[in-house]
Amino acid sequence: MWWFQLLLLIVLKCVSNAQVTTPSGKIEGSTLTSRLGKTIYSFRGIRYAKAPISELRFKPPVPVENWSGTYNATADGPLCPQPGVNPVSEDCLFLNVYTTQLPDGTNNPKRPVIVHIHAGGFYAFGGRSDWVGPRYLMDQEIVLVTINYRLGALGFLSLGKESPGNYGLKDQVVALRWIQKNIEAFGGDPGSVTLYGYSAGAWSISLHMVANMSRGLFHKAILGGGSALGQWRLPYTQLDLAKKQARFVGCPDTTPKEIIDCLKTVPAETLGNTLFQFREFASNPVLIWSPVVERDYGQDPFLDQSPVRLFRDGNFQKIPVMAGITKDEFVSLAVELIQNKTLLKQFNDDFEKYAPINFFYERGTERSKEISRRLREFYLGEEPLSNASFSGLSKVYKDIVGFQSDRAVELISKKCSKPVYYYEITYQGRYSTYYRPGTNDTVPYGVAHNDELLYLFDIPVGFPFFGPNFPERKMVEKMTSMWAQFAKTGNPTTAGDVHWEPYNIHTKKYMDIGEKLVLKNNLSEERYALWRKLFPVSGY
Repeated sequence: MWWFQLLLLIVLKCVSNAQVTTPSGKIEGSTLTSRLGKTIYSFRGIRYAKAPISELRFKPPVPVENWSGTYNATADGPLCPQPGVNPVSEDCLFLNVYTTQLPDGTNNPKRPVIVHIHAGGFYAFGGRSDWVGPRYLMDQEIVLVTINYRLGALGFLSLGKESPGNYGLKDQVVALRWIQKNIEAFGGDPGSVTLYGYSAGAWSISLHMVANMSRGLFHKAILGGGSALGQWRLPYTQLDLAKKQARFVGCPDTTPKEIIDCLKTVPAETLGNTLFQFREFASNPVLIWSPVVERDYGQDPFLDQSPVRLFRDGNFQKIPVMAGITKDEFVSLAVELIQNKTLLKQFNDDFEKYAPINFFYERGTERSKEISRRLREFYLGEEPLSNASFSGLSKVYKDIVGFQSDRAVELISKKCSKPVYYYEITYQGRYSTYYRPGTNDTVPYGVAHNDELLYLFDIPVGFPFFGPNFPERKMVEKMTSMWAQFAKTGNPTTAGDVHWEPYNIHTKKYMDIGEKLVLKNNLSEERYALWRKLFPVSGY
């Protein structure tokens, strides 16, 4: 029976290799295989906060308590409520941890940690392994963490005293505290944590850089596809939005107390499924639920001042930063307009009404009208909008994101001695989050918003796995190496590559990340100069 004993030892060794003992308790995971064949120790669906249900709905997150026994972390948790996907649940505050080397009792690798905060406009997506899978990044010597946080009204309802807001961001803080407490047990270094987020994730990270409750929880930041420092002024409440939400689900829209009392009784999935009812013009506004600046109601605020003002005055965490965009960003919205003659005429005839809805700035004021006039004159000219307007529309839809990133690198570099690295993704592979209409999703329409993520994460819900026979593998190798190098050293330059010179306001260097790496300067400088005049930092 020697063979049975040997088999039993092998089985026990495999099981023990997928177990960790953390300060919070024991956790059992499973294994995956990376793109290059490494064994990934995968711990999915780990609860980091109590279920935000019943009396905890519209309340700050409550950290999970330590547990006895062994926590089963072999499957993803559900996504937070949103339309069109499954599984979803209001009980969604889970995170995933991935590593390729666990401590062995005598040695802890203490690898740098990358924490991914997902995109989705604060109303969609999540940190599940089928949405942001680990099999590309885990060929690098890092530990990867992906998280869920509350979305939509459940995460960002802001009514004043009755509901100060920012619950989704406070969820992220509790997740980061859990990581500080437990990540060493997974072979990670709690003193080397890099936050990486795209779009809403980048907005989140820019706010963590100024939030007092986030101090000391991370040490580097990567902002992809935007920041909270652009043309949108964060509001103090979102009462008008809350009233809309109430009407959509049959609640009274009278007083904040009546709104929140009724919304507490509505099923979470019902709230999540109302997302598309907030649209006002085609697919706009892209930005619906927003973080807010919290007034003092006796709560512990996530954010109590304008983030632009805080960065302008140097009141932020001084850490190495990467920030960048894709070549075409929201080109899909320009195509949507051009292809719909009714929409295009409506936009043309009432530009001052619809431009702020589409381009993220204040509405209905004389200043708003002036901004709209200036943008139309600069990008589109005085002629009626037509097919010939596509070039100008695609540029302005890119710049509503690009200006956010450009302002971030500008303000951070002015007040921070740590390096700031700026980039634009120009590589166009065969796959994209947006394809040319009429091609049956076979021809990408440029390098669209979120396309950066295709080369850092495997995303089974929408894309093939870029194996050895895929030409996209070169971009996977290039980008995962740079992102990991930045997490390790604070500098994304890898051996043999072009030296990535940091950005400053004089040289304005950025890296063009395409088939080759090319260091350039003055990314869309003439266009961003206009945005700086229209949205001066003194106005925030």
